[in-house]
Amino acid sequence: MFALQLAIVLLLVMAGAALLAWQARAADVRSARDRSLACAGTLAAAPSTAAALRSARPTAALQPVSLRARDACGIDFVAVLDDDGVRLSDPLTALIGRRAAGDFSRALAGETYLEHFRGEPTDSVRAVAPVRDSDRKVVGLVTAGVDLATVADRLDRELPWVGVGAVGALLPAAAGAGLISRRLKRQTRGLGPTEVTRMYEHHDAVLHAVREGVLVLDADRRLLLANDEALRLLGLPAGAQGQRIGALRLPSGVGALLVSGRTATDEVHPVGERLLAVNQRTTGGDGDPSGTVTTLRDTTELRDVAGQAEVAAERLELLYTAGLHVGTTLDVERTAEELAEVAVDRFADVVSVDLLDPVIEGEEPLPDPTTATVRRVALRSAVGDHPLQPLGSRPRIPPVAFRATGGTVEVAPVFEPDLAAATEWRRVDPEGAAHILSAGFHSRITVPLRARGTVLGLASFWRRDQRPYQPEDLASAQELVARTAVCVDNARRYAREHGMAVTLQRSLLPGGLPEQNAVDAAYRYVPAQAAGVGGDWFDVLPLPGARVALVVGDVVGHGLHAAATMGRLRTAVHNFSSLDLPPDELLAHLDELVVRIDQDPTRGPETETVTGATVLYVLYEPATGQCHLAGAGHPPPALARPDGTTAYLDVPANLPLGLGTSPFETRTLTVPEGSRLVLYTDGLIRSRGRDLDERLETLLEAVARTGRDPDETCGALLEALLPGRSHTGRDDIALLVAVTRRLPPDRVAEWEVPSDPEAVGRVRSACMDQMTAWGLQETAFTAELVLSELITNAVRYGAPPITVRLLCDRYLTCEVSDSSSTAPHLRRATTVDEGGRGLFLIAQLAQHWGTRYGPHGKTIWAEMPLTDSAEDEAPWT
Repeated sequence: MFALQLAIVLLLVMAGAALLAWQARAADVRSARDRSLACAGTLAAAPSTAAALRSARPTAALQPVSLRARDACGIDFVAVLDDDGVRLSDPLTALIGRRAAGDFSRALAGETYLEHFRGEPTDSVRAVAPVRDSDRKVVGLVTAGVDLATVADRLDRELPWVGVGAVGALLPAAAGAGLISRRLKRQTRGLGPTEVTRMYEHHDAVLHAVREGVLVLDADRRLLLANDEALRLLGLPAGAQGQRIGALRLPSGVGALLVSGRTATDEVHPVGERLLAVNQRTTGGDGDPSGTVTTLRDTTELRDVAGQAEVAAERLELLYTAGLHVGTTLDVERTAEELAEVAVDRFADVVSVDLLDPVIEGEEPLPDPTTATVRRVALRSAVGDHPLQPLGSRPRIPPVAFRATGGTVEVAPVFEPDLAAATEWRRVDPEGAAHILSAGFHSRITVPLRARGTVLGLASFWRRDQRPYQPEDLASAQELVARTAVCVDNARRYAREHGMAVTLQRSLLPGGLPEQNAVDAAYRYVPAQAAGVGGDWFDVLPLPGARVALVVGDVVGHGLHAAATMGRLRTAVHNFSSLDLPPDELLAHLDELVVRIDQDPTRGPETETVTGATVLYVLYEPATGQCHLAGAGHPPPALARPDGTTAYLDVPANLPLGLGTSPFETRTLTVPEGSRLVLYTDGLIRSRGRDLDERLETLLEAVARTGRDPDETCGALLEALLPGRSHTGRDDIALLVAVTRRLPPDRVAEWEVPSDPEAVGRVRSACMDQMTAWGLQETAFTAELVLSELITNAVRYGAPPITVRLLCDRYLTCEVSDSSSTAPHLRRATTVDEGGRGLFLIAQLAQHWGTRYGPHGKTIWAEMPLTDSAEDEAPWT
């Protein structure tokens, strides 16, 4: 066999080498013809060639050109002839002037052609082209060609390489033939016909012994081979071999597959009570009739196990999806909706969730759920229209899972795989049950939502298009509802705590703005819905002397602790402002209070610190138009002047409360009447993904676009800065807008008092005249006593200069100022004391009195109510 293969390969290699040699010679000749024709035609068409032929010395002009053309075209010769065939140029100079051999009549007639020339000087492949003058007359000829000897030489140079290639092909072919012979011998292990026959018999025995059916069919779909397992699985008779498949009356699925002859991989077909996995492949080579080989495997038990595994996988996937998508918010109703969204399509066609009213309201559920009413908070369907009661309704069908037994309430799920056969649920509402059955619903599972031993509501799963519920589905429903119940209970507890925190915070925030004439104010408080109750607050505090304090603060954090801390700080600001302290001193006292709160040894380990609280305190005096500002880590206020210009006020920078080590500073400036002061917390200007400077600029633009009305300004600011911001990423906001007013000059009177006791009477008389001019005759007597005592004390104990000022606002305010910093204090004088009764008298006669300190001394003031007639007159607007 090896010798035969080697001889065949040798013949094929020799034939291939001869063919390659012939092809190489033909290609060389063809290339020579093409190059010769192109060169002759190009040179003949050149205008310079015709001009050189008519010149006096044509050879001198044409010989260099023909040599260059020969070299450029890679051919053996290029010659130019006159119309008589005499060479005017030629590579062999000895031939110039001699007539060229051959018949040139076709060229003289104007035809360009190729020819195999045999004659002197050499045999060649030659191209002849006519040269025409401008009148298209043939004036000469151009011949170009390649000698046949040159073609032969090139072929001789190529033949060794062809031989090398043939030898190179012969060696691998011989080696391959040897390897194939050796492999065949190794595979047959040197066995002869007898041994091979015996091996076939063994293989046939194995074929019939395996537990997998094997069928072999020819191209006519005739059964050539069927082992015993195939006969058993398909129920074929023993004489089935040799018959056509169509005559064996196989089940439709398997029969159609075998008749079609198509390729199949693990296709499952029912045959009786069995499920067979069928694989089929075609046999036969190209152009041969195509048969098939088919294998059959019984997968009945495997399919049962796979079905159980699939059900378990679907259950795990359902529970995993529920863990990801149920309970994403702390909202009771939204959690119920998420349960319905997860269960529909995956587990039920329609899902309804009914919760007890106390649960929806965030209250503790009743011990006996049968005494409470339920409301439908979630309803989702995958089947379009259905007869179940809509969202927000009170289900007519009561929660049948609540069964009163012996004075106790039994909570158990209800599993109804056949609604038509169940009777209890139909007795409660026959009409509704009839509609549900007519709509095609056939099974239901109702599971109570129970968490921490408390029933919160019911979840019902209905099926119409899916298969009826099986007993194993009840466990899935219970697990799904149990997880949801914990989320609902967490949301309920959060709602209750959130409601308590909101109630606390609302009780700590101002219920409204106090009456005063210094500013026209409006406010907005926007809580952070998702983050919970925050620690932002604001205040408008009327102060003596017709003044007003504007306060905005922020405690970092959310929840009850932040709200309680806010209340403590707000109360402290009220108390410190009642002492009539300057803004910087008030913040210093507030800072000390925060430090003491954080260092309180009675604080529990779970109590958070107050670090991060900020505050802005603005004191406005309408009598002078001065504004005193001090802040602790708070954003600066914005000022909109009546002329339309806006700017942020430069408040001295300080750290938040409890962190500062340097003293607080106050900045004082005068603002025009009608200016708008905008105080806010950082929740208004801070937003994720937005530049802070851009937000601050937006605030100024919004203030500039609005009028003087403070309420309108509040609305414009919220509309400009809040749209598009989600509740989850926003902090709570406190916003306070105040339009400044000025106390009319005719409502302010001021006198300088000399340091002379005799001057007291003159000043007192002047004050009485001013109060008479204001129409305060009924208050004048009391005011006279108070003024007399205040001025006398200032002259006796104070230091000049001494001034007296009367302010007529909602109260009559008497102020006496001097440059002394001595602090008076109230005491009870005994019967033998000569002094000490002045301040006691003032405290009895005045409605309020006090002392405030300034940079150049102190001021003692007293407030007295106006008469009824004066109160009705609204002193200034």
